[in-house]
Amino acid sequence: MRRLLLSELRCKEVICLASGKRLGYISDLELDLSCGKVLALILPGPKRFKGLLSTGEYRVPWQEIASIGSDLILVNCHQEIGTDRKRERS
Repeated sequence: MRRLLLSELRCKEVICLASGKRLGYISDLELDLSCGKVLALILPGPKRFKGLLSTGEYRVPWQEIASIGSDLILVNCHQEIGTDRKRERS
C-alpha cells in the first residue's frame, strides 16, 4: 500500500469527470478521528472580487474520488458542487 501525504494531495488539482471543470486545489481534509478515515476533501469556494476573496468552502466526499494520479485528482460530480456542499463552520 502506497501512503499519501497531505502535502502531496494539496499539490494535485481536483477535476470533475462529468464536466471537466477545474474545482481547485485541496485546502483541508475532513477526518473521522474515531476510526482514522478521511471523510472528504475540502476545497476553497469560487473566488470573488477580482479573484481575491473566496465565498466559502466545498466538501467533496471521499467516495466520489474516481482516481488519484501524479498531478490530478478526478472526482465524480453527479451534481454541481455548490451551496448544498458548503461546509458549515461550527
